[in-house]
Amino acid sequence: MSDTTPPPPPPQTPYEQSNALSPADEKLWATLVQIGGIFFSFIPALIGYLILKDRGPFVRAYTATALNFQITMAIAYLISYVLWLAVIGIFLTIAIAVIVIVFSIIAAVKANQGQPYTYPLSIKFVS
Repeated sequence: MSDTTPPPPPPQTPYEQSNALSPADEKLWATLVQIGGIFFSFIPALIGYLILKDRGPFVRAYTATALNFQITMAIAYLISYVLWLAVIGIFLTIAIAVIVIVFSIIAAVKANQGQPYTYPLSIKFVS
């Protein structure tokens, strides 16, 4: 009995394999999440965070910061919509849209370069 070899380990399923992304893939997904926020608000950041948070530290940091920023801007949009009853809400909505576009493009460029970036004007909901 001692001469027999132990049985081979059971085959791994795709879910048990390492899910780590390469650095280039992490940069790509971080960039796409930032750009997606311009068009779809916090939805790309939320999906990216839930799916990619365990795939690498870089993409986790970028999706978390994007989610924090987009949630903060969604709250700002809600406040500006309430203020539409006063004229100031119109200008506030336009200002928020410009801020989202500008900061998301800056974050996408930094993500593509592999540099860290934190959004100004964002509340930290997710870490």
